[in-house]
Amino acid sequence: MAPQLLWIGLGNMGRGMCLSLVQKGSLDKPLLVYNRTQKRSEEFVAQVGSGHVKESTSLHEGVGSSDIIFSCLSSDPAVADMYESMANEGDVRGKLFVECSTISPELVDKIAKLMIDHGAEFVSSPGFCIVFGPPQMANSGTLIFATAGAKSSIEKIRPYIKGVMGRDEISFEDEPPSNAAKFKLIGNAFALNVITQIAESLTLAEKSGISPALVAKFTDIMYGGIYSVYSGRMLSGEYWTRGEPYASADIAMKDIKHLLGLGHEANMELNNAQTGLMYLQMAMEKSPGDQVDISAIYGAVRRANGLEFENTP
Repeated sequence: MAPQLLWIGLGNMGRGMCLSLVQKGSLDKPLLVYNRTQKRSEEFVAQVGSGHVKESTSLHEGVGSSDIIFSCLSSDPAVADMYESMANEGDVRGKLFVECSTISPELVDKIAKLMIDHGAEFVSSPGFCIVFGPPQMANSGTLIFATAGAKSSIEKIRPYIKGVMGRDEISFEDEPPSNAAKFKLIGNAFALNVITQIAESLTLAEKSGISPALVAKFTDIMYGGIYSVYSGRMLSGEYWTRGEPYASADIAMKDIKHLLGLGHEANMELNNAQTGLMYLQMAMEKSPGDQVDISAIYGAVRRANGLEFENTP
């Protein structure tokens, strides 16, 4: 019998991945969704259609009705509270939990042990899957998943990864769940470094009398991908004009601190990450972190070098 899937967490990434599941996952049953803010669930069901998605009115109702439970939340405390509640207030035996949030490796192993001790299976950042890419990639199903945990558990979720929610998978079969979390943080370092490098290069060009648009053209031709996404967001002024951030600064800050923590455990200085953190903190002086996009690092670099935070598109 086909498993019943539940998705917990309908932020920017969660909505995109749910949409891919519904559109490409060949689900035999409507996808159940649960979000702490009920309005988001209602809006998503209205967008996709009740024939494809159904709202769970409570966390425990959704978990009790499901076989495979995906979750993607924004903070470590939210994830920890959710798993404590699921493990201690309901029957999770025989269920498979897939944790897609970017959280600390320590927390991943903690919740993995909690769920396994209660008779469940676990695959998450540190045992299930963590994803690489901005929210637009989630919408288009082109994320890269890192999976860690028991091979038998990972195989149960593979039908929903490659070609559905993601374009590929990097797997840590039968390894500690935290290995996927560590790997995700290392992957995030690439994105942070790219964003910071683009911001500095565009600013240097402007201060040197070179058109920043030509620098963006160079990165489009030479690198494309994430370079094109963020140079476009910076030069268009979207980094300071957009109302809702694609990737909020407060979540990025949390991820960077986890990355620096990983470096500390390895007795290694991550100087690029420290630079990105400094600029991000400057960007957050303009507005609350949940209202600032990570691409506002560009505004911080501009201000640090004698230009206005806001550019003129």
